[in-house]
Amino acid sequence: MATFHELAPGDIKTARSFLNQLIDVLQEDISGSTSRRKYQHFVTGGVGPGITSSLFQTIYDQDFTLQTANSVFDITVGLAPEGSLVNGIAASTKTEVDSTGKALYPSSSLMMREKVDIYRQFSQILLGDGDSLFTIPLEGDSKTNVDAAMFIAFKRLFARDQIKRETFAMRFYQTASALTTDTTAGVDQDMPVFPGAAVGVFGKTNLNVTTLTGSAIFTDLGSSTRKLSTAGGQYGVIVDSANTSRQVGLLFYDAGVAMFDLAKIVSGSQAMSGTIDAMHTLGQITLCGQGTDTAQKAKFIPDFVTSGSIDNILDHLCSTRFQSGSLTAITFQNVTNINSSLIFCRAPADEFNYSSNPTFVDTGEGVGRLVVIDPGEEDKQESFTFVTGIGMYDASGNLLAVAKLSRPVEKSAERDLTFRVRLDF
Repeated sequence: MATFHELAPGDIKTARSFLNQLIDVLQEDISGSTSRRKYQHFVTGGVGPGITSSLFQTIYDQDFTLQTANSVFDITVGLAPEGSLVNGIAASTKTEVDSTGKALYPSSSLMMREKVDIYRQFSQILLGDGDSLFTIPLEGDSKTNVDAAMFIAFKRLFARDQIKRETFAMRFYQTASALTTDTTAGVDQDMPVFPGAAVGVFGKTNLNVTTLTGSAIFTDLGSSTRKLSTAGGQYGVIVDSANTSRQVGLLFYDAGVAMFDLAKIVSGSQAMSGTIDAMHTLGQITLCGQGTDTAQKAKFIPDFVTSGSIDNILDHLCSTRFQSGSLTAITFQNVTNINSSLIFCRAPADEFNYSSNPTFVDTGEGVGRLVVIDPGEEDKQESFTFVTGIGMYDASGNLLAVAKLSRPVEKSAERDLTFRVRLDF
């Protein structure tokens, strides 16, 4: 039968190591319609044809209809339940609360409860309290409240155990497709039109038109010098790489979530023009449309983030603010914690020099003779073996695992061997 050697406590050691992987998300992965998936979670009835919208969208590394596609991250937006956008602006201010405790908002706003609930969900997970307000930074005297937030939640496949500090960077276009003011005859001075557009033409849109200018790089540079933590784990402050004193968001390393203040990463005062979903007989309204309440004056904040559906906002952010080229949009390194058990299997000089394999003994003419010893040299030669694998058994003799060697290793009475078996988990 096989030879066993009992492991002593000193033969087993534990170790911990880390593995880093570079993640690179391209602009076209985020802006593309085939790699960005929507979900019909929100449906309205009543006025007009109704509205359908996602509560979040998922970015894939390729066409999401393919079986080989991997989801990279979810992206969504939320509004602070007690922030100025919810309680301080007439178009979106909560009007009352019904008998069930459900907040009611003006018809000029859309999905306000959903936007607030999303904000609460992330604050519950990351801050430990659904009623807490995201601030930048979370601690200190110079905190800035985040009323409108963009959340990017990376999938476990890519974030792994955590995001490595000072490796995160995101390319973002703050001005999207900027509108200009045309002062030529026949056009009101404050009416936004595209550069070179025909005089007097309304209905131009910048909701789904990209631009090649106005980009900024947001990074967690400097987060290693001040390590902060909250209920959601460790976090760092995201800053503008061109001006590190300008803080624009928070990166939660353990949770794999990036939170950005939309008021800081987007030109909030920029005019927004185009068609969005609305509780209307046509199912849509036009921002900056001629003869409308928002004619020539609709802004990203507060008009677009409160009046547009979540899909409207995410379509705009993903298709224009991340651009549609082949440059890197988001990059970071993840960290995989590898816990290892190192088992030292010792083979002393006088052990494991004989094999229980039937072929080790000659069953032919020289019955009982060890085949590894030349005929007539039984008194001169010592038996030896070649180690090819190591079996791990429990106390009851049940085989639990087998470690295979890359090549056979000779074992004889003149050799004292130690094999190190590594179990990673």
